Amino acid sequence: MKNEKEKLVIRYLPLVKYVVDRLPVSFLPQVSREDLISSGVIGLLKAMESFDPSRGVKFKTYALTRIKGAIMDELRRLDWVPRSLRKKADILEETFISLERKLGRTPTDKEIAEELNISEGDLYKLYTQVNHFSWVSLEQTDEKKKSFREKVASVEAENPLDVLEKEELKEILRRALENLSPRERMVIILYYYEELTFKEIGQLLGVSESRVCQIHGRVILKLKSVLNKLRKNLSI
Repeated sequence: MKNEKEKLVIRYLPLVKYVVDRLPVSFLPQVSREDLISSGVIGLLKAMESFDPSRGVKFKTYALTRIKGAIMDELRRLDWVPRSLRKKADILEETFISLERKLGRTPTDKEIAEELNISEGDLYKLYTQVNHFSWVSLEQTDEKKKSFREKVASVEAENPLDVLEKEELKEILRRALENLSPRERMVIILYYYEELTFKEIGQLLGVSESRVCQIHGRVILKLKSVLNKLRKNLSI
């Protein structure tokens, strides 16, 4: 039995590495890739123990969820995001939403930078920094917010293909994609639908990995803006 489990771990280890390599945080110096892989393996082992084939779900699909969950638990345990960066992320999000409301359209990078009183170069760096943890930023401890998260899920943390059957998210993604530039839309399609890494996307688009990260960070702001409007509409 032990040998069978070891064989399964070896067989699905590339799946764990695949999940880690697609995370925006996997190449940060303060986050150990090996630790994330170890956490992912723990998630894989739990998936093996609890998987029920009678439910009609493929093991790979089920394992992906458990692997991602275990890795997110590890990142929360590390609490690796500096408080100063969290504050900057909150200010950036509030500024984006405020400008969008004021202008009646999506603000440009120049407008956002001017409102924050920083250069566009510094804004791009901020996009990159915020993007590193944006996919877990909707995880809330407040029960009221947790209820909201369960209703709309987290479009930052899940592959949209996994949640498209939720009508709310269909609408969120539809609205968000309509407001994206061609390049932004391409990044989202390649990352979430084609499941490429930022590095692979950069190679296809002829830009650096950090630039792809910046573009993704800006898209996250747009998605959060849509979620914010939905939250108000639902009075949550």
